[in-house]
Amino acid sequence: MDVKQEIQQLRKELTQANYEYYMLDAPTMSDYDFDHKLRRLEELEAAHPELITSDSPTQRVGGKAAEGFSEVVHLVPLESLQDVFSMNELLDFDSRVRETIPDASYDVEPKVDGLSVALEYEHGIFVRGSTRGDGRVGEDVTHNLKTIRSIPLRLPDPLPRLIVRGEVFMPKSVFLKLNEERELQGKPLFANPRNAAAGSLRQLDSKIAAERHLDIEVFNIQYAEGKTFETHTETLEYLKKQHFRTIPYHLCNTIEDCTQEIHEIGEGREAFEFDIDGAVIKINKLSDRDILGSTAKFPRWAAAYKYPPEQKPTKVVDIVIQVGRTGVLTPKAVIEPVRLAGTTVTNATLHNQDFIAEKDIRIGDTVLVQKAGEIIPEIVSVEKELRPSGTQPYHFPSVCPVCGAPVFRDEDGAAIRCTGAECPAQLLRNLVHFASRNAMDIEGLGPAVVNLLIEAELLKTPGDLYHLQEEDVSKLERMGKKSAQNLISAIEKSKDNDLSKLLTALGIRQVGERAAQILARQFGSMDALINATEEELSAVSDVGPVTAHNIVEWFSSPQSQHLIETLKASGVNMLSNAKPVGDTLAGLTFVLTGELSHFSRKEAGERLQALGAKVSGSVSSKTSYVIAGEAAGSKLQKAQQLNIPILDENAFLLLLEKN
Repeated sequence: MDVKQEIQQLRKELTQANYEYYMLDAPTMSDYDFDHKLRRLEELEAAHPELITSDSPTQRVGGKAAEGFSEVVHLVPLESLQDVFSMNELLDFDSRVRETIPDASYDVEPKVDGLSVALEYEHGIFVRGSTRGDGRVGEDVTHNLKTIRSIPLRLPDPLPRLIVRGEVFMPKSVFLKLNEERELQGKPLFANPRNAAAGSLRQLDSKIAAERHLDIEVFNIQYAEGKTFETHTETLEYLKKQHFRTIPYHLCNTIEDCTQEIHEIGEGREAFEFDIDGAVIKINKLSDRDILGSTAKFPRWAAAYKYPPEQKPTKVVDIVIQVGRTGVLTPKAVIEPVRLAGTTVTNATLHNQDFIAEKDIRIGDTVLVQKAGEIIPEIVSVEKELRPSGTQPYHFPSVCPVCGAPVFRDEDGAAIRCTGAECPAQLLRNLVHFASRNAMDIEGLGPAVVNLLIEAELLKTPGDLYHLQEEDVSKLERMGKKSAQNLISAIEKSKDNDLSKLLTALGIRQVGERAAQILARQFGSMDALINATEEELSAVSDVGPVTAHNIVEWFSSPQSQHLIETLKASGVNMLSNAKPVGDTLAGLTFVLTGELSHFSRKEAGERLQALGAKVSGSVSSKTSYVIAGEAAGSKLQKAQQLNIPILDENAFLLLLEKN
């Protein structure tokens, strides 16, 4: 078998395996074999790039980041639907239809709450995918849509041209996991799966989109060259045979059947892997659609029934505080069980102290609850006329309910956080941050391994890392002797890190990597920093009074003191190797661009900061100098436009020597 034949055979096998796994949920190829064949295909295509095609399974993994999104004019407009909000409005819609089409039959489908896209195929090959946009002009997001495994890149029964429409969504399970990861990383949480899907589909870097595990439900043929259909349900069955994931549907002959199906979809919405915000009713016969046509805004042959947010009364039994991985205290109302959107609800989110105070929610109150975004139950209002006598306004605790450390309110928001350096609720997040590259840089100690160590009760504080035994680690799932040796070696190596790395790892509020470097260089040792007053800290460049207060407060905590003593006793370095900060370049801002032969950009920046200068990543009118190495790019051009002084590497070396 020659190379071309082997590539074609591998693509055929992998495409079929992908279809069986993602569409039929009945895989016949093992994960090991799939990975092995995919790697072989990648190797062959790397050696023979002229044989790479757009429909190859290797093109799903995400490539280089796009520079932007180009506009796409839709061949067939992606119309929106007229919303109806009650059964009476739905009956009115049916009456209008039957004035023209007396024997109309309908197709009823769940309305996926996602992003509408058009997928274009030429001779069976996926060539372009675009967002709906305004219905006539959208954005080209082909590179991201290719990462969705349920979108076929090649169709088994190709037409000269085929355009289909679908709704991209993020599965509920993926959404919950993504938000857990973002909480762990200290990133803002997505409000709902639709927002998460929108943010993922519009990523310029398709690798990020690939990591988000988006999916799609295809629900319409926009254009099919060389093939005709009589009914909408016929088109859906055809799309299934072309390996598309298609929307579930139910054929109804009367409007009474439609209302029953809409009710059943609403009651069963929890069973769908995607969020729904309604049900769609469409005339099934395509020739009837042509007769009815469209208004300037909507097709006359379809409507979207929007489920009203179901609200029910219940009682607040208790208010409890949960401490998240980032230390945020989140209140939760324990309520008497009530059935909402197909499930029994026993808890409702209260968001924060401000939310509780604004609505004056108290234990014992009768409240109205609803599901927000079909996922999280929330309290809408309080029935104050039903309030029992003797109830008291609710106030947040002044200490963490998990570890007893004082809590504080974010300077820039409503969140209230625990200050405990060894708080069990924050252990996973604190350890992941402690081991991260910009902090103690412990190779191999990512979230998954940290979680294993915590579950095995080998870690209760970051200080416990330095007491781990190779024998205990090697017994953990997916570790083994070699992995355990490597991890223990990496932890041991981290003991020699500069003080600045340790300060970053401690997670003191507003003390990031740059502030930690400045503090380490200025004070030289952990003991000196611990004994520094707020006035002394405030005098340090780029620290300021708020950060100074945070530092003093952190070191005064018993948990922090215990952690520092544990790390000291374990032999973790508490000294800075950097020279004290000078001030000969204080007040000047430098921008580095291009490649330097004597330093990396990071090293050059550290040398400048050691002399009191600021280093910025972008050129502006406030830039004092631009240091330009080889292959300098747009920053150099902007500096020239703004008449900012430019130093080559030799001039930079002279500047350092002089200062």
